[in-house]
Amino acid sequence: MSAILSSEIIELLNSAETVKVLASVDIQGVPHAVIKGSLHAAEDGKIHLLERFEASTSGRNLTASLWFDRRVAILLFDRDGRKAIQIKGKPLKCHISGPLFLRHYAEIRKRPDNGSLAGVWVIEPEEVIDESFAERKAREQSEHPVFTHLDLIAKPLEKTAA
Repeated sequence: MSAILSSEIIELLNSAETVKVLASVDIQGVPHAVIKGSLHAAEDGKIHLLERFEASTSGRNLTASLWFDRRVAILLFDRDGRKAIQIKGKPLKCHISGPLFLRHYAEIRKRPDNGSLAGVWVIEPEEVIDESFAERKAREQSEHPVFTHLDLIAKPLEKTAA
């Protein structure tokens, strides 16, 4: 089931200052995580990844995700370190030609690095999780109220006279 990205998450996803990490797995289930600055929100609510290299590990893993119905995770971390959002999603397809590909290809060719574009991956967001420290702490306290490290509830040791 598709998740709707809020305007705040879309802004975070489209910001050049956001650290964007894509986590995927290969055919054997071995994880691979890499920073992908080219992740951005599409107009239709999906996420696009501009894959720049033909033989990238991420590209191979996304292809395996298509074949074996696997999910990927995207972590968005803002510049100030206050927001951390995880998006779990399903790769749907990779455009290697056509209008979507050509639009992004033209943009990339204008860049100073004169880069290439291997494909435009379309990822459908299925779950959005706030992973900021404050939110995680509140979830832990709510879901597991008795899971507390003993040093937080123990009586402080009294100082002894030497």
